[in-house]
Amino acid sequence: MACLLETPIRMSVLSEVTASSRHYVDRLFDPDPQKVLQGVIDMKNAVIGNNKQKANLIVLGAVPRLLYLLQQETSSTELKTECSVVLGSLAMGTENNVKSLLDCHIIPALLQGLLSPDLKFIEACLRCLRTIFTSPVTPEELLYTDATVIPHLMALLSRSRYTQEYICQIFSHCCKGPDHQTILFNHGAVQNIAHLLTSLSYKVRMQALKCFSVLAFENPQVSMTLVNVLVDGELLPQIFVKMLQRDKPIEMQLTSAKCLTYMCRAGAIRTDDNCIVLKLDHDLKHAHELRQAAFKLYASLGANDEDIRKKIIETENMMDRIVTGLSESSVKVRLAAVRCLHSLSRSVQQLRTSFQDHAVWKPLMKVLQNAPDEILVVASSMLCNLLLEFSPSKEPILESGAVELLCGLTQSENPALRVNGIWALMNMAFQAEQKIKADILRSLSTEQLFRLLSDSDLNVLMKTLGLLRNLLSTRPHIDKIMSTHGKQIMQAVTLILEGEHNIEVKEQTLCILANIADGTTAKDLIMTNDDILQKIKYYMGHSHVKLQLAAMFCISNLIWNEEEGSQERQDKLRDMGIVDILHKLSQSPDSNLCDKAKMALQQYLA
Repeated sequence: MACLLETPIRMSVLSEVTASSRHYVDRLFDPDPQKVLQGVIDMKNAVIGNNKQKANLIVLGAVPRLLYLLQQETSSTELKTECSVVLGSLAMGTENNVKSLLDCHIIPALLQGLLSPDLKFIEACLRCLRTIFTSPVTPEELLYTDATVIPHLMALLSRSRYTQEYICQIFSHCCKGPDHQTILFNHGAVQNIAHLLTSLSYKVRMQALKCFSVLAFENPQVSMTLVNVLVDGELLPQIFVKMLQRDKPIEMQLTSAKCLTYMCRAGAIRTDDNCIVLKLDHDLKHAHELRQAAFKLYASLGANDEDIRKKIIETENMMDRIVTGLSESSVKVRLAAVRCLHSLSRSVQQLRTSFQDHAVWKPLMKVLQNAPDEILVVASSMLCNLLLEFSPSKEPILESGAVELLCGLTQSENPALRVNGIWALMNMAFQAEQKIKADILRSLSTEQLFRLLSDSDLNVLMKTLGLLRNLLSTRPHIDKIMSTHGKQIMQAVTLILEGEHNIEVKEQTLCILANIADGTTAKDLIMTNDDILQKIKYYMGHSHVKLQLAAMFCISNLIWNEEEGSQERQDKLRDMGIVDILHKLSQSPDSNLCDKAKMALQQYLA
């Protein structure tokens, strides 16, 4: 059987997952309200951080039932609240999840829930609405369809710090032009939100500040109003200036700078006002340095600790800020942002969830199109992680033309870029379809492949062997590739086995031969090549167990007696003295080697 270079983590069998998901949905229809409540709570715990489970529940029809329970007058407030929490968790999955929720008319149901007198239920509905409205697939207009919604949201601002945070976040994401600005302005957004800038909660202050930045953007009417607003006896522009101070978080500094900039452009603040302009100029000069330092810090913190990586990613808007950093004008900031993402991409869980939710691969591919080598090295290394088998980003990356880009990197004069290019191709080829493997071979060309096999950099050589090993897996693929490139591959294998290479290189090369030996027609290329057969025999008797095992793997695949022509192959190898060597190895003190030799001998006895 063929072996591949890596064996990434396996996902659960689909049928088992679906059966488990069906159980959760069935419990929603139990006639006992307490069992329904417990079922919703269990569902909530099951979907946290599990996009596969979320998708299954949506397909199995959980959303309409949850919405039904949420809107039923006979449902307890606790059940309604838990239903909205689960719906919010489903919305935090993929964009397709949000589309499914929108198709089920979730927004009107949640807005209806805001009429409840129960604060916890209101907060849960708002949290879910926040998640949905901040998704790029949700039309902002849905917030403005019912004219009673905005005034009701304004009234809810006074209920709690959570209602303040969620409502401000909804407003800031759904205010996309002068029409939206006018609606919010006319319903008292400035007056209702201004006092939130002095809230004890940083999240509330930050979301309120973002609201003012989108309200004031290219809007003289709002800007002229803001300049005269008093909050606790202090004018709003002065509060914005205080938020620019260096001891404030960078996000707050930059957002308050936006507010002041928009007010200046509208003529609400004089451009020669030293109190503001000098402060703006001073702090904006340091903005890039601050971002760069922050990204470097997060990269360092998340490098080797999964819990810290999780905390960084779960920090509100953190992924958005890092992804935005990839398109910064400053090369240093872009480099720091890429390093930060690279550090976070070491997490299997985050590759499956947050990196897919934020479509990190899209801006990364743009970075790889045109960037200095120092950025390309880190970005291409991160791409290697995104191309692992379990990463949901693998397929869209393939569709975006990554093969040609990576093949181009293998021709770089920079060894690190050659390594990353071939490494990413190796991950791409792992358990890939024949078409993808053919695309890789066509784009890379056999000439370049063999140049890489003679590369002076050991890492390049090892990853190229890994690529060949992954290409030569699955019998039809092995036979297809060897029928078109067999002669060149066998030449390369011969040269490496004869050359002055270390144990690891020769082991990988013998594993490639073992994969070729697993082919139906490809194994003939070995059996008709006496030079190669003698080399396999030599390495069976080598002093290093790793090489002996790899050579044994070749022999086992050649003599497997259930395959056509096995008797002729067994006879030829017996004449070469292979059986005698197998008897000797069956007495080896190494248990693994001993077992493999005995298994091979059984093929002769069968």
